[in-house]
Amino acid sequence: MAMSSILNADDIKKALDAFAVAGSFDHKKFFDMVGLKAKSSDDVKKVFTVLDADNSGFIEEEELKYVLKGFTKDGRDLTDAETKAFLKAADKDGDGKIGVDEFAALVKE
Repeated sequence: MAMSSILNADDIKKALDAFAVAGSFDHKKFFDMVGLKAKSSDDVKKVFTVLDADNSGFIEEEELKYVLKGFTKDGRDLTDAETKAFLKAADKDGDGKIGVDEFAALVKE
């Protein structure tokens, strides 16, 4: 499933452009800009399944590094610092990965 079937392609492009510089990624602003915060919980879960590249039921740190590529193939890789900050913000149970409920809670923050 392509992100553009869930989210507006123009919104995705604007958000990716806004965070194109390494070190600039802010997950709260990004989720707001792509329109994910306003989506239903079902749509948020669909986005989660796209980002869960190995279909493990979790977004692990390695997958998180490539999260912007999940929105469009032109997305940049997150820096190690951005990846760790994103993981820390979402991983409420401390298991080192993000479950669907943790992701949904992070999107709605």
